[in-house]
Parts: sequence; structure tokens; C-alpha cells
Amino acid sequence: MRKAYPKLLAADAALVATALSITGRHAKAVYEGEYFVWPDDNQKLMLSMSGHLQSVNQVIEENAPKKLSKAAQLLAPEEEPVTVNIGLAPNVSAGEAVLNSREDLKTMLSDVLQGGVEFLYGAQDIGWQWALDRANWNTISDGDLSRRIKVKALFTEGAVGVEQGTNTKKRGKKAEEVPAAAVVAAE
Repeated sequence: MRKAYPKLLAADAALVATALSITGRHAKAVYEGEYFVWPDDNQKLMLSMSGHLQSVNQVIEENAPKKLSKAAQLLAPEEEPVTVNIGLAPNVSAGEAVLNSREDLKTMLSDVLQGGVEFLYGAQDIGWQWALDRANWNTISDGDLSRRIKVKALFTEGAVGVEQGTNTKKRGKKAEEVPAAAVVAAE
């Protein structure tokens, strides 16, 4: 904020930055053209998604390979999860609530959002993603859903989201067994 608006007071820049953060953290979920506010509409979104997830689960089960022997399971490639995406739109009203009666800062917030925003966030920072990761889809959908379905919330409507910390450290292979001859030679 200080680089984009150098004449802005430090306290005002902090208020606008906080409001921007809140617009992303409390983003509205967009699913099938309807907006859902977190956390008030949590159950409503989950119920509306359950039918779609059941149909995805049915396709997964129909295309799943038959039961394999343990040896075949070890050799078979691990299946990638199916990702179901929902949109996230910045929640302007939540950001404006932080700014109270400062109409000049509300206008600035609106201008910044219209110009496009890139949110940098961690896995637990976005309310909807947190809720979707912890939803008990089997209970919500009254059935068994595959663990291979992953629900992902992605920013839309002029905002871009970059999740930080998603690169997992690759594990090295287990120490290979050292031939007995090498152990004897090392002693």
C-alpha cells in the first residue's frame, strides 16, 4: 500500500491493508451462480454441493479398477484425487466493516479490488477452504464418498490467490539395504 499510495498516512495504509486481508480471508464462495458467506452459509453450501459430489463419486466408483491382490496394489500407480473447484469472490462488505465510517478509505479499497488483487495465503487462512477441508462429506451426503475427491476453493472475479507452503518436501528413498559383503568390508 505504501508503494502504490506514497502520500497515504501509515495508519490509513494499515487500515486498508487489513481490510484487503479480511476481504480475502472472509471471501464469498461462488457455487452454481450463488454466493455463500462464511461462516453463516456453511451448511447451505455443503448441502448444495453434496449432490454434485455424489455424482462425481459415482463416476469414480464405476471407473475404479476391481480389487487387486496386495502385490498388484504395490505395483499399481497411485490414483490422483479428483478436484472439485468452487470460486471465491472478495467479500467487500467484510473489508468495509473494518474501515467503519472512512468513506475515502472505502473508495480506495474498492479501487484496489477493481484493479485486481493477488492474495498470498496459507492453507488455513481462507475460511471456506478451512471449512471444506474439515467437512464430513459422508454425513452431509448421507452416503460413502470416496477419499479421492478433493474440494478446492479458488479466487475469481478479478482476484488471484497464491497458496504458500503447498510444496511438500519430497522424501528420499529409504536407505537401501547394504549388501552383507559391503558391511564386512567396512568393518
